[in-house]
Amino acid sequence: MQIKISFLQVVIVLVIAIFATATLALNSGAADIPVLQSFVDMWSGEQSLGATILGQIRIPRLLLAIIVGATLGMAGAAMQGLLRNPLADPGVLGVTSGAAFGAVCVLYFGAAATAWYWLPSAAIIGALLSLVLVYLLAGMHSSMLALILAGVAMSAITGALIAVALNFAPSLYAMQEIVFWLMGSLANRQWDHVSIALPLAIIGWLLMLSRSRFLDALSLGEESTRSLGFDNHRERGILLFGIAIGVGACVAVSGSIGFIGLIVPHLLRPFVGYRPGRLMFASALGGALLLVLADILVRQFDSARELKLGVVTSLLGGPFFLLLILKTRSRWA
Repeated sequence: MQIKISFLQVVIVLVIAIFATATLALNSGAADIPVLQSFVDMWSGEQSLGATILGQIRIPRLLLAIIVGATLGMAGAAMQGLLRNPLADPGVLGVTSGAAFGAVCVLYFGAAATAWYWLPSAAIIGALLSLVLVYLLAGMHSSMLALILAGVAMSAITGALIAVALNFAPSLYAMQEIVFWLMGSLANRQWDHVSIALPLAIIGWLLMLSRSRFLDALSLGEESTRSLGFDNHRERGILLFGIAIGVGACVAVSGSIGFIGLIVPHLLRPFVGYRPGRLMFASALGGALLLVLADILVRQFDSARELKLGVVTSLLGGPFFLLLILKTRSRWA
């Protein structure tokens, strides 16, 4: 007997799971601190060790995990709905690689060490510039196939430029910094990073969620969306801009973290009635949950040799991606 689960029930379960994992995340770390007492100290303004660790290290890290995970999950669901392909993710159109290249440029020239805002600013500009170049290559009124091909080309170009930066890094330290950043991490993040990521992520969320009806209609085909009064090119442009600004903000503060946008929408799709509009919201919650869990796993290792968050998500997502390909191939056979 198949149990039917409503969309509201899915949302409630995910929210409860996020609160539970958030509590676990605040209790995870190298220092063993009384979390409740630390909250009391923070509220009363007492500068205790627990209040400092909780307020300056663990809470910003937790918030960034939720923000980044939610954005990547929502962007993945949006891309899969837009392309009508369960194997799509935000990297398809070169947005992720463009943001990474922008950040690498700042790291290469040493500007990131002069002020904290250079790195996120460069990553966001790189994401938006990459999207603009993809549109110029494919044409403003091109098909999705042309955009995908332009995105693949842009990803290859930016990937090659990143390799050139690594090859000609001015010092071993600069090369190490670039490599570690590309692996993705939320360690040593502060409230400044939250203040950069959150406003831009919210803008991205609103732009993507505002296109929910368009994605629902698009699941019936492009002709159906036109017959329902949607301007396909305009709707697609707004959606892609929301994806670019959201993903760019996340890559700016966390580095490259892959597979969140691929895994989460695929897992949650059956529970939302295969509706792309609902899937975006559910995937935001699921992405936040998955990334918080992955970050908790990362903290269990030696802090001096902390496993990078992007490595963990890749280790989880790689086998999942292969299974998804095999499942898709058997369905088409």
